[in-house]
Amino acid sequence: MSTEETPPTTTTTEETTTTPPEATPEVPKKKEAVAEEESTATFEPIVKLEEVEVKSGEEEEEVIISLRSKLFIFGETLLDKGTGTKTWRERGIGEAKILRHREHGRLRILMRQEKTMKVITNHALDPRIILNPNAGSDRSWVWSAFDFAEGELKETVFALRFADSEIADEFKTKFEESQKEMEKLLAGEDKEDADGTADEAAEALAGLKTTEDDDDDDDAAKEE
Repeated sequence: MSTEETPPTTTTTEETTTTPPEATPEVPKKKEAVAEEESTATFEPIVKLEEVEVKSGEEEEEVIISLRSKLFIFGETLLDKGTGTKTWRERGIGEAKILRHREHGRLRILMRQEKTMKVITNHALDPRIILNPNAGSDRSWVWSAFDFAEGELKETVFALRFADSEIADEFKTKFEESQKEMEKLLAGEDKEDADGTADEAAEALAGLKTTEDDDDDDDAAKEE
């Protein structure tokens, strides 16, 4: 008995490629123009601050010279206070000014720290002050003076350093010229006192009487 072999059935699977539909370009939507409404509301401050005129104390003075520089002082630090150990320390950067008072003509040197405007040196141009080079530098000067920057007279050693030697020389020239001017001014004041002008003025003021004093003297004379 023969067995007929059935040939295997071959199944062919056809690959189907699906083509995506073409992308349709989106039509941009028209943006609706929104009209911005301007606010007309007004707000009043709760506290009204009045402008206050701040005076620097330099209003009655004219500037002879003003040069940017760095100031140092020689003395004890807070940590070394009382030990006698003194070192150079920076006090600030700013404009070193020589000022002349318009009324009495006296001159002083004033310097403020450029960011905080704090006074870091303020003293009269004493004719006895001598500017010395700092450790041989041609752009730095050292001197000693009675300074009033902190509200009380204090003998202080200063060092002022400039950008270059030309500026340093310019400062020294104006400094010494102002010293000579100050010396003449002080000599004139001393001369007036030597001549007795001040005493004569004091006697004249003592002899003056006010209207009330004259009336009292007249009443006393009538009573007698």
